[in-house]
Amino acid sequence: MGKKGNKKIDIERIEKAVKEILLAVGEDIEREGLKRTPQRVASMYTELLAGMRENPKKHLRSIFTENYDEIVLLRNIPFYSICEHHLMPFIGSAHVAYLPSGTVLGVSKLARIIDCFARRLQLQERLTEQIAAFLMDNLKPRGVAVVLEASHSCMTIRGIKKPGSLMVTSALRGTFKKDPRSRSEVLGLMHK
Repeated sequence: MGKKGNKKIDIERIEKAVKEILLAVGEDIEREGLKRTPQRVASMYTELLAGMRENPKKHLRSIFTENYDEIVLLRNIPFYSICEHHLMPFIGSAHVAYLPSGTVLGVSKLARIIDCFARRLQLQERLTEQIAAFLMDNLKPRGVAVVLEASHSCMTIRGIKKPGSLMVTSALRGTFKKDPRSRSEVLGLMHK
């Protein structure tokens, strides 16, 4: 996961860096449309990378004892993240399922956990793994399945320029990894 902590974002440093980028591409930083751009970019990064200073465990306060032993699935959860390779966004949907073993998590908390990990400099593969590992380690379910589908702007608007392409990653744990029938059932439910 890299080093995390409560270290604050250095707004002033980002503003200086953005000014340098604007100058480096030949812009006039005193032009009306650009005067506040460094501040706007610093504010944007503070928002987009807020997960770097957030502990996802705070979303575990809504765990309830429940004798439910079938699949719990939340699908089509919108998320966005910033690719650490080009500092460009990737945007998509997450599908998260778990097979409880005596406890269930408040449904909105699944989405909050995804946001917490997504709002960091990321790779989609790592993000998928982090969500699955966190749920497995903290909920102690019999299984976890995470599938992320995302469009990467570093591929759609630059480089190879292939708009409409989606990257799909998955992480399966416990029963969903070991039992082919459970795996088939959960993946089928995720894509109805």
